[in-house]
Amino acid sequence: MAPCSKLGRLTAFLFALFVFVAVAGCAGPSQTGPDTTSSANDLPTDFSRLGEAYDILLEEHVDHEVIEPDDLVDGAIRGLLAALDDPHASYLTAEQHAREQEGYRGFFEGIGARVTLTDAGLTVIAPIPGAPAEAAGIRAGDIILAVDGESIGHLTLIEAVNLIRGPGGTDVVLLVRHASSVEAVSITVTRGRIPIDSTAFQMLDDGIGHLWLYSYSDTTKREVQNALEEFHDAGGRGLIVDLRNNPGGLLASVVEVTSMFLDGGPILYEIDAQGDRIDHGAGRGGEATEVPVVVLVNQFSASASEIMAGAIKVNDRAPVIGVTTFGKGSVNITRELSDGSAIYFSIRRWYLPDGTQIEGQGVTPDVLVESDTETLPVPFEEDLALQEAKTILEASLNSR
Repeated sequence: MAPCSKLGRLTAFLFALFVFVAVAGCAGPSQTGPDTTSSANDLPTDFSRLGEAYDILLEEHVDHEVIEPDDLVDGAIRGLLAALDDPHASYLTAEQHAREQEGYRGFFEGIGARVTLTDAGLTVIAPIPGAPAEAAGIRAGDIILAVDGESIGHLTLIEAVNLIRGPGGTDVVLLVRHASSVEAVSITVTRGRIPIDSTAFQMLDDGIGHLWLYSYSDTTKREVQNALEEFHDAGGRGLIVDLRNNPGGLLASVVEVTSMFLDGGPILYEIDAQGDRIDHGAGRGGEATEVPVVVLVNQFSASASEIMAGAIKVNDRAPVIGVTTFGKGSVNITRELSDGSAIYFSIRRWYLPDGTQIEGQGVTPDVLVESDTETLPVPFEEDLALQEAKTILEASLNSR
């Protein structure tokens, strides 16, 4: 092959990789790809080895005539992300990225289970109440091992999620190992349209309110305000804020909601890729600052819910009850590339006001109450952790 042809292929390959590098380095809010007039010559010198490997494969691999260059570029980008040692980093094809945007419409189509990657594999944080996953028997703590007969142990989080999701009315077969079992079982789930609900509220007896926060979205603050109005109208005396199985959500939302329970004070701070610190605090005069509260967490309280629990604890606002939380404390962002594909990776880490890093550590409760059920919610008489939280709150109210 003529040297100029090699140079052309090398430049084209490095340019495709440069698309990744330029986007990964962008700290701004835009999710679009970089200016396509950028030069691949800006890449580090070491990237030339990728081009060398690319040329060798296209000339000498036994299947070189059917190799798709785009597949090699996709693989190279996945390799770059894997080398970051970032458990949240993923690469999405254009089709997968488009599907990920469904959540912004207020609903998505799939099985309705919140999941994350752990050392054990793809772990269910919580099935969404009333969704197909819960109806089919998927429980918090389940490990999903395969999807439609295909092992997912090698996939990133987003790749696995996109394999599970699909049009409503279609079936997906999951190989699942329940937390209470060593044997795997096959569960068929019929996908559906899943509304993204944020809260639920009910009055228990003795003037105790139970506010369950499922996640943090653009509507959560308004939903909590509505729940507080209902609480006050019912003559509420104390409130259980239940963060069990809450996988997190929007940072702005959890800051807003936490501020409702704090009369000033720090909520969290972030450290970004440049080592800069960003502080988030509560304003004065939150709507629920005078309401007696306890906070209930479990091992599947993750991300933004850990911020709220940690801030409540560090500011001595209320006791946190349950078991140590999940330990997911990083900000992840999606950056779209020029062909519609995207990369997803961590850009900041979260810390509680006392300096505790949430990532990998979680929030340790003030009062240890072991989780007693894998499936939530359940009727009050079957929810021993909720009963214990109510008992602790009532004792505090009676001592006032």
